[in-house]
Amino acid sequence: MYAATEEQLKRFEEEHEFLKSKLDLGKEILWLTREECMEAGPDVPETLELVNQAMTAHGRKEYEMPAKIGIHPYEDVFYHAMPAYVPGNLACGCKWIECYPRNPKEYHLPQTTGLQIMNDIVTGVPVAVMDCTWLTAMRTPAVTALAAAKLHPHAKTFGMFGCGVQGIGHVRFVSRALPKLECIYIYDTYPESMDRLIETVQDEVKIPIVKAENPKEVVDHCEVLSSATVIVREPMKVVKKEWVRKGQTILPCDLNTFWDPEITLHADKYIVDSIDEHELFNGMGYFPDGLAQVYAETGEILAGLKDGRTGEDELIVCSNIGISTNDVAMGQRILSNALKSGLGQKLKL
Repeated sequence: MYAATEEQLKRFEEEHEFLKSKLDLGKEILWLTREECMEAGPDVPETLELVNQAMTAHGRKEYEMPAKIGIHPYEDVFYHAMPAYVPGNLACGCKWIECYPRNPKEYHLPQTTGLQIMNDIVTGVPVAVMDCTWLTAMRTPAVTALAAAKLHPHAKTFGMFGCGVQGIGHVRFVSRALPKLECIYIYDTYPESMDRLIETVQDEVKIPIVKAENPKEVVDHCEVLSSATVIVREPMKVVKKEWVRKGQTILPCDLNTFWDPEITLHADKYIVDSIDEHELFNGMGYFPDGLAQVYAETGEILAGLKDGRTGEDELIVCSNIGISTNDVAMGQRILSNALKSGLGQKLKL
């Protein structure tokens, strides 16, 4: 439990008065569609700022967030309940998100869907229900970009495995976070996904993007690497240990299942966004070779509480599987902007 400061308590009351001026608290909520979230939501620079604030608060333990709990109706799917309270961002709520990898091919539906509830901290009443897929697509690459900038700020090459929604986001965010970046390599088993990524970001990302012919080409050419593929219990080991070299920074978003587990086990530093959540997944069998010794949490690195890279020849793995402190911080900004702009539909409770 985190005890709010006097200044934070004052800000809670001010936010409560703002919400009360826009909603009949306890009797109605604001419903926000995905399109409305996108219209009200922060852009890339604002998202980087928001997520940095939330991650830094996480590193300083200025939050409350239990590890993800979930259900698994099928072996290849998951539902996660992700509550969090971040007083510095006036944020309190819960995300309920599902991932069905088979949906696009079998049902022509998105792989990931979900909703997020936001609450008034002073009274606890729900004040909004919103789509959470867009904010998830924004906050995830923001963490990778922030970590890359802290751990490998002078990188000239970046490699992305997986060219779906998250891959697109990673290329957009990392191109802003690494000022010396000269080239981006991408790889996906579906060539059309690589083409779609390039087409989507071409007006925003001005550095060359190379479509790799195989995963090894990406590893051979890149200093910083990330992956946003599928999450499975049995590691796929697409990237082999012998391909990886000292001095690289690896930033997976898929529980390391894309990588040979030996890479993480032999890294000089293993950093995770949440120790509790990685230990939870370890208990569920997602690390069959065991969880590597954790050096620090990502928020501690961003807050400057622990050193990041201290040697050019260090191999660093920083696994960020998503924490809800970032989700509620994003949700709070979306809600505030929507109320100020008159977006959304008021619904009776």
